[in-house]
Amino acid sequence: MSVTIDIAGLPSERITFAPSPLAELCMALHALSQPGHHPRLASWTTATSASLDPCLADRLLEAEFLWRSSFSDIFMPFAGIPGGSGRPAPTLAGELDVLDRLDDERFVGAALEHCRPALYNEGGGASPLKDPAARARALEAAAARGPRRLDFSVRLLDEPAAVRVWLRRLLEDCDEAFFAETWKRLEPGQSADARHKSELLRRKGLPAALKDVSAALSVDEGLTTVTADKMVHGATTATDPRIGSGLVFVPTDFGRPHLMVLHAPDWRPVVHYPLGTPAPAPGPGSVELLQRRMEALAHPMRMMLCRSLARAPYTTSELANVHGITAPEVSRHLAVLKRAGLMHTRRQGRYAQHELDLAAVARIGTDFIEGILR
Repeated sequence: MSVTIDIAGLPSERITFAPSPLAELCMALHALSQPGHHPRLASWTTATSASLDPCLADRLLEAEFLWRSSFSDIFMPFAGIPGGSGRPAPTLAGELDVLDRLDDERFVGAALEHCRPALYNEGGGASPLKDPAARARALEAAAARGPRRLDFSVRLLDEPAAVRVWLRRLLEDCDEAFFAETWKRLEPGQSADARHKSELLRRKGLPAALKDVSAALSVDEGLTTVTADKMVHGATTATDPRIGSGLVFVPTDFGRPHLMVLHAPDWRPVVHYPLGTPAPAPGPGSVELLQRRMEALAHPMRMMLCRSLARAPYTTSELANVHGITAPEVSRHLAVLKRAGLMHTRRQGRYAQHELDLAAVARIGTDFIEGILR
C-alpha cells in the first residue's frame, strides 16, 4: 500500500521545501482535538486548551472535522490554485488570502472530503453544490458523525460564502489567541530545515533529500515516481498542466507521527512531513494480553480498520463502505479487536460509533502506532 507521485520530466527546481503557517495551524488544531495522537505535546495542548476563550473553543468544535480525523486540503490552498505559484505564502494572512481565491467548488469539495471518498478514491465525483444526490450522500455521511458536523455541512452547502467568511475569522482569532506566538517560535526552525533539504536536493539529489525527509519516502532509479509508504492506495502527478507542475514538501513540528500526502485530483501534490524525534517506546503489557492483541492485528483487514479507527469514530456501515466489505464482516473483525481491548464503542444518536483505543495500542509499540497514523 502506498501513495505514488508521478514526477517524470519534472525539473528539480520545481521540487521545493517551504514552511506553511496555515498548514501548521491545521496541525496545531489537530493536536488540540486529538492529544492522544501527540503525547509529547501534552504540555502545550493542556496549557493552550486551558487558556482558550470558551466562545472560541465552542466555535472550534463547529468545524473540528476539518482537522480532527483528517487534514482538509483547504489548509494548503496554494496547491489548489490553477496557474498559481504552487508554494505556501510566508505569512498566515497571505495564505488566508490564497484560501479566499479558491472557487466554491474546490473549497466545498475539500471541506467535505470526509463525506466524499470518491474525491480521492475514484478521481472525483459530482459536486454536492450542484447535484442533489451528491448533496444527500454528503449530508448522510455528516449525520453519521454527529449533529455538529451535520449542521456545519448544511450551512456550508446552503451558504458557502458566509461559511468561508466565518472560517477565516475563526482562524484569525486562533492566530491572535495562541498561534501567532507559537509560529514565531517554530518558523525559524522550519525555515532552516527547508533550506537544509533544498541544499541537500541541489548537492546530492532527490534520493538523499527524500531519505532526510522520512524513511517512508523513496524514489525509483529513473527518478520518475516518488512513493510514500502509507496504509492507503493513491496516485497523483506533479506535472499536470491543468493546475501547474510542482511538488512541495512542507515541514511540521506538530504533525508527528503523521506523514500526509495531498493527492486530490486537480491539486498539486504536497508532502507534509514531521520534524523532531519519536516519543520513547511505552512499557510492556502482560504476555497473555499482548498475545491476544498481536493475534487480533495479524489479519490485514483488521490492520486497515485500525487505521481508520485511529483517526476518528466510524459506524459499522461507514467502515464497510470505506473498505469494500459487508457490514457483518466488519462486525466480526470489530469483535476480535474489542475482545483484545483495542477499541471501544459509544452511541451517537441512532448510530453506534467505534474508535481505536490509542492508549492501549501505544503499549504495543511506537512502530505500529506510527504506521497506522502515518
